[in-house]
Amino acid sequence: MILGGVRQVAMPWRTGGLLLAVLVIVALPYMITRGSSKESFQAGERVTRSAEVQALVYRIADRTHYAESAIQHLLADDPSSRAEAVASGVENEIPGLLDELRHITADSAGQEHLVEQLGAVENGRLALLHQAVQRFQHNDRAGAEQALRDADALFHVDVIADKIVADAEQTLQLRREAARKQSDNSSLVLALTAAAQLLMLTIVVIVSERQIGRRLQAEVRERQAVQRSQMILQAVREPIALLDHNLRSLLVNAAFSELYGVSEESRTEYLEDIGQGAWADEVLLQRLRDVLLRDRELWDFELTQRTVDGVERHVVINARRLQQQDSDSPVLLLTVSDVTARALVEQQVKELNHQLENKVAQISDVNRELEAFSYSVSHDLRAPLRHITAFAQKLEDHLGEQVDQTSRHYLGVVRDASHRMAQLIEDLLVFSRLGRGALRLQAVDMQALVSETCTLAESEAPGRRIVWRVDPLPTVVGDENMLRTVWQNLIGNAVKYTGQREIAHIDVSVRQDDGSDYEFTVADDGAGFDMRYVDKLFGVFQRLHKASEFPGNGIGLANVRRIVMRHGGRVWAEGEPERGARFHFTLSAIEPPSPST
Repeated sequence: MILGGVRQVAMPWRTGGLLLAVLVIVALPYMITRGSSKESFQAGERVTRSAEVQALVYRIADRTHYAESAIQHLLADDPSSRAEAVASGVENEIPGLLDELRHITADSAGQEHLVEQLGAVENGRLALLHQAVQRFQHNDRAGAEQALRDADALFHVDVIADKIVADAEQTLQLRREAARKQSDNSSLVLALTAAAQLLMLTIVVIVSERQIGRRLQAEVRERQAVQRSQMILQAVREPIALLDHNLRSLLVNAAFSELYGVSEESRTEYLEDIGQGAWADEVLLQRLRDVLLRDRELWDFELTQRTVDGVERHVVINARRLQQQDSDSPVLLLTVSDVTARALVEQQVKELNHQLENKVAQISDVNRELEAFSYSVSHDLRAPLRHITAFAQKLEDHLGEQVDQTSRHYLGVVRDASHRMAQLIEDLLVFSRLGRGALRLQAVDMQALVSETCTLAESEAPGRRIVWRVDPLPTVVGDENMLRTVWQNLIGNAVKYTGQREIAHIDVSVRQDDGSDYEFTVADDGAGFDMRYVDKLFGVFQRLHKASEFPGNGIGLANVRRIVMRHGGRVWAEGEPERGARFHFTLSAIEPPSPST
């Protein structure tokens, strides 16, 4: 289709080029030859005019002398001379000859000036000749002879005529030379025109041969493209069919033939007769007719078919109308996708979803039970502990001075145990809430949180000498209260486990490699721990040191792990006994939204 479009676009240009070449080959020589002929004719005409000038000048001078000769014969008493008639005729003839001479010398200013002089001389001489005739008629022979002598002495016609003839001769030579040059130029132009014609014909032949070669190559490529398209169509495992406007098959691929049993003899039968009634669905047929008539596309039409192999298949049908270039009738492209396996998978997914919903319901019941248990722990267990503490104190006050040292010690152990039990219950409730509460995501300034936590930790350890090194920390997206809990636990542990150092060193740093997540680290030079027990660090109530050495209940790091995991990060630790510990956790490096948005 694209190739055909290219040919259609190229044809007008090629035709226009050929027409232009023909026009140049035919019209240009004609125009040049016509121009050369015209110029040659004009050059010849100018040469002829120069000769005519000479002839007219000679004729004017001759007629003037003829009139003078006739008058002289008249004065010599020669009655046969007819002097009066001759003089009168010359008088009438000379002005016409002068006008003709002026006309043919109008293209030469020099000749035109000489002609005017000749006209003046002729007019004066003819006037004296006329005067001589009149005086003779009045029997004034002496006056007539004097008039003739005055005409010859005053008006030198031959001198002016010779000048005009000489100028005409010179002009004639120049015009003959110009005519010769014009003839040479015309010959050169004709030779160049012939060469241009030959060149244009050669170009036309070469271009035509090249175009023919390109067209043959394009036809070969088009046939190869059609063959490749046929190979691809037949190799595709998805059934494809091309139907005419009556839903009769024009072309089917191998997958369609194999699935619906289309043979070579039945390739032109109607769609509803193909595949032993597999396509005899009136709704589908009507939808396909709508595609052809109204140019609508059919997308993902699901149908259950029983194919020629007796298997019931779930298929998805797509169809669209195509317009043929060589015909006004549209065709229908039909594709079939076998989704039987997908339908089975979807059924299994539905069953698994149903099972998952049941599991979710069970988990919801367990969560409600846990919430009830937490409520019970929060209210039902705290009251007895408060009673134990209160009555232990009352018992000690009631005995007063009668309490010996042992009893006082026992009562103190009871109060301390109840206080510790209450703190454990409070920590368990906090741990439980961390797993259930919703995250309130916002932009969190980690630098501000760490500064706040360090200040709080120093205030709770009066008299301690702590050297802090805190790197510039970024702003992240997270739950501010939960991340504050993370820093409080990690920095609080660093302060606590460096308690036996005279000068404690605590470092807070961050790094990011190639745009990955932020990795925060809290390092100290305190008691450290044995890496063999690192898996116990983040468990609930897991401790690697005695309570007498370092106080605590072993739930802080468990809270840290749960908070970091809820933020999509991870947490781990490294340490050596008496060489300090390093706690790491990661958070996403997503940029927080700007305040304007």
